Formats: sequence, C-alpha cells, structure tokens
Amino acid sequence: MIQLNFQSGITLNNGIQIPILGIGTYLANNGGEAKNAVLKALEVGYRHIDTAMMYHNETDIGAAIKESGIPREEIFLTSKLWNSDHGFNKSLDAFQASLDRLQVDYLDLYLIHWPVPDLRIDSWRALEKLYANGKCRTIGVSNYMQNHLEELLKACDIIPMVNQVEFSPYLYLHDLLHFCRNHDIQLESYSPLTKGRMLNDPALIAIAKKYGKTVAQILIRWVLQHEVVVIPKSSNADRIYENSDVFDFSISDNDMELLNSFHKGLHTSWDPSTAP
Repeated sequence: MIQLNFQSGITLNNGIQIPILGIGTYLANNGGEAKNAVLKALEVGYRHIDTAMMYHNETDIGAAIKESGIPREEIFLTSKLWNSDHGFNKSLDAFQASLDRLQVDYLDLYLIHWPVPDLRIDSWRALEKLYANGKCRTIGVSNYMQNHLEELLKACDIIPMVNQVEFSPYLYLHDLLHFCRNHDIQLESYSPLTKGRMLNDPALIAIAKKYGKTVAQILIRWVLQHEVVVIPKSSNADRIYENSDVFDFSISDNDMELLNSFHKGLHTSWDPSTAP
C-alpha cells in the first residue's frame, strides 16, 4: 500500500481527488454542535466534510466554512439527496436548497442517500444534469448494494464516482468492495467506529494495545488500508484530533486478516440489503 498522510487523496473515475479522511456530521445538529465540530476539524487539518439534508445541519456547516477563512476550493464538501426529495425535478430543487443552506455555489460530491424504489433512476438523471452543468464536481450514491448498482449501471450515462456505505471490520462488505473496484466506483465508509458499539471488544482492544493506538484509530486505519475513504463522526475536539492521528503506523497483513475476520454483519443504523 502507498504511504498515506493527512493530505492523501484518491482519484475518482473522473479525475477529481477525494481526501481519504473526512469528518462525518450525522446527529450533530444541536446548539451549534456541527459548527463547532467542523471548525475544530478544519483547524486540525481536515479538508473533507460530509453532511446531508437529513442531518439538519447544513446551515451550521456552511457558517463554519465561512468563519474558518479557509478558501472554499480547499474543502471537499459532500451533501445528500433525502428520500422525500426523489424524482427528477424534486432532486434538482433539493440540491439547490442544500446549496442555499450551505451558502456555497457548488458541491464537491452529491449523493443519493438511499436507493428509493421506482424513483432512484429519475433522481440519478437529475444528478447527471447537475454534474454536466458544473454544479457538483462529482456525483454518487449511498447505501447502494450490488443489486442497486447493477440496476443503475444499466441505466446511467455517468457511472457513479462514489458509493458511501457502512463499512467496518464488523461489517466487512468484501464482495461489494470488489464489485465497486471492478466498476471504478470508490467505496466510502461511514460509521467505521460502529457508533461505539464494538469499542470494548477484547479482541479489538488487544490489537490496539499492540500498536500503542486507540481502538478508534485501529478501526479507521483498517478502513484506509482497504483503500476506502473514511468519514468518522465526532463532535468532541480531542476525538476529532485522535481520529486524524492514523498516519504514523500501519497494520500488518496478518492483523488486517484478523480484523477482516471480525465480520458479523453488524449494521448500526439501517440495512440497505433490505431495500428492493
């Protein structure tokens, strides 16, 4: 694996680079929590911010970006189309509403948040139009399993650049990872820290002690060594820094295989394999 650092990126299928590490902001929507978290993340050195209409924090995140003073072009900003906004025209309107809340002129990545039956192809056509018009630099999907991607690949004019899914040693989607690689779609991991549910796993703790790292850092590094983009969520200043301190060590091949074996099909939020 190539040497990684905080500034490392992965080149997507249209030539745009996505930073390999970003900050997630799901559930950060109370009393300026998202704004403070993003300001801290930008101060630490993050340049990749992930949000969504459904998170109800786009306004705060836009305010943080402005307040930071960091040029907009240095930040990779993602938002997502929510389920109630599917359909061609509704998708276009929802995208513009996200831009307005974020106070930006474009997005670096716009994702379909969930594979809503019947309407998702029309929604993808809207994203293709937004991309063609230069309103977003890359487009993609989220929570798409192989069957959803196969359907989309048969109908699309533009192959998605990204598929964002839950991905951790406890949900090691090996087949999906390889399918995406074979079709030049970059996998991106949300909830790599299992929403805290597996942080007390003795087997994980033992690996963390071996490397002198925290369990969170092991989980993030495992994702990175699978060449998957990762967006751990935290609103805590210390943990925002901790989650970025993953570039001064590598997990051995044997320990990567051990972590791979932790797979137990653990979904900490929703299971997209149930979506028709």
